[in-house]
Amino acid sequence: MDYLDNNIAILGAGNLGISIAKGIVHQGIKKAEEVYLTRRTLELVNYLEKDGFQLTKDNSEAVANSGIVLLCVQPKQLAKLMEQINPVLSEQHILVSVITGVPIEEIKSHLQKDIPVVRAMPNTAIAIGESMTCISCNDSPDYAVMIQKIFNSVGRTLIIDDKLMQAATVLGASGIAFFLRFLRAATQGGVQMGFHSDEAQLIAVQAAKGASSLILENKQHPEVEIDKVTTPMGCTISGLNEMEHQGLSSALIRGLMASYEKIANIKK
Repeated sequence: MDYLDNNIAILGAGNLGISIAKGIVHQGIKKAEEVYLTRRTLELVNYLEKDGFQLTKDNSEAVANSGIVLLCVQPKQLAKLMEQINPVLSEQHILVSVITGVPIEEIKSHLQKDIPVVRAMPNTAIAIGESMTCISCNDSPDYAVMIQKIFNSVGRTLIIDDKLMQAATVLGASGIAFFLRFLRAATQGGVQMGFHSDEAQLIAVQAAKGASSLILENKQHPEVEIDKVTTPMGCTISGLNEMEHQGLSSALIRGLMASYEKIANIKK
């Protein structure tokens, strides 16, 4: 069956769930009225009603009217959520989990029927069609490919082994915050050099976008592109060396690993 012909239910319309919903509609995958959003406090998402989204507090209602069900709740909320929706789940459904730190087999342990489960880890840039989404599935690879079609329309995707999903969460999802922190620091440096903050931010953001685009388009190692910018005794190499003396690369790697280690204990 083609699950993509059915409505989509997003259970847990927080920041990520709302970003996914907006991305799906913005890219024309679904109309807003074909997307159900659930949240315990509807007042926080009532503003989305004017855009046509179906809003409800009732997770079972959303699932009963959909074919693709996205689980966007906190890890500690999973067991209660599955208890609520199990009575209305059927073989006509496919579950897509974006829950941090919860492997596929744990999700399946809550199911009363044999229903395919796919994990997907997008980031908040999905709202503008620029997400990096990693996808895994222990059932048929066809399910992963089908869900990949959804996320391909809102950015880039990569199908990976489920055991790598925690690393993908840190690098791709938390990575948004890490790169934004770099941009904030670059903006502050620009202000110290004499620019107004809006000017410094524009320069830093466009430089970061250009750097990323060079890697994506040329498919080169970052050091190859770095070598094109640096000249003997120049200002660029002086800045790079000072950053390394201050531990830039080490700090970034240590930050990534701290986030990675945190995921293992995220439900404790």
